[in-house]
Amino acid sequence: MTDALKRLSEEGVAIWLDDLSRQRITSGNLAELIDQQHVVGVTTNPTIFQKAISEGHGYDQQLADLAARKVTVEEAIRMITTADVRDAADILRPVYDATDGQDGRVSIEVDPRLAHNKHATVAEAKQLAWLVDRPNTLIKIPATRAGIPAITEVIGLGISVNVTLIFSLERYREVMDAYLAGLEKAKAKGLDLSQIRSVASFFVSRVDSEIDKRIDALGTDEAKALRGKAAIANARLAYQAYEEVFSSDRWTALEKAGARKQRPLWASTGVKDKAYKPTLYVDDLVAPNTVNTMPEATLHAVEEKGEITGNTIAGTYEQARADLDAIERLGISYDEVVQLLEDEGVEKFEASWNDLLKSTEAELERLAPSEG
Repeated sequence: MTDALKRLSEEGVAIWLDDLSRQRITSGNLAELIDQQHVVGVTTNPTIFQKAISEGHGYDQQLADLAARKVTVEEAIRMITTADVRDAADILRPVYDATDGQDGRVSIEVDPRLAHNKHATVAEAKQLAWLVDRPNTLIKIPATRAGIPAITEVIGLGISVNVTLIFSLERYREVMDAYLAGLEKAKAKGLDLSQIRSVASFFVSRVDSEIDKRIDALGTDEAKALRGKAAIANARLAYQAYEEVFSSDRWTALEKAGARKQRPLWASTGVKDKAYKPTLYVDDLVAPNTVNTMPEATLHAVEEKGEITGNTIAGTYEQARADLDAIERLGISYDEVVQLLEDEGVEKFEASWNDLLKSTEAELERLAPSEG
């Protein structure tokens, strides 16, 4: 074993686990990862919950109770997922207290079917915050066109937010603007800005997957030389945008009122192409005040093979811009790719949610008590 995870933490990168299940909670595994692998947060999404609930029998007792009460399948899902998030938040509470609310966070996503409905997203965020009822929760809202104004509304209510499914630099700037606008609303209401936290989940590996596919279709040596360059370049330029926004006069005024920076969070950091080192999207995205949320396999890969050599983003912006420009010159449209990835991201989470509805409904029927 190396001390790579410890070094990563010391460089200012918060290590969050991109997974949650009741088995992970009840077995003590989550507590162990916090204690031994420097994990200081947890993220969830509909795909993670669908996998957790459809595998094993960890939810049978709660499902049987819910079936006896004849609750709807949607209510059952919310009772199950919020119970897991509440328990995980309690396990992470010491981290939350020790970091003054910076870490020790657990994220739960609004129903992805609401991704294009601002009012429903805000209502769902309020309901989830009330249901979980833990100060170290983040409500996940996708960075769709409808999601951007919803983020401002929810932050303005004093609810902490994890903005998810960010692929483009333009959309990321809109997300940061939405956060600042929300803080300004909260300030006008007299809320304590220091209690409002946010991360912006900028997706990484999916950018390479889509652009590499197009590079492979071109097949030229010039194109092949750019394989595996897009995702890292995109994320590094996102960090440049973060540095710009959070050194602006507008931000300084909010910071003086107690506000905290919205941290960039590197999401989708599991490598999908076996040609790349398994720690690529960790080793090459080290910078202060960031979060890297990793699947467990990536976490262990970093622990065993991570090459943490200090800040790997500083001084890279010119090369990152050159790489994206070179890809554009190949005829691969950046704007088209990032919009496609956003649309697919929403569709994938919606499909997982629908699978979750079906599998939960089947479990409720299986465990329903006989009448009488």
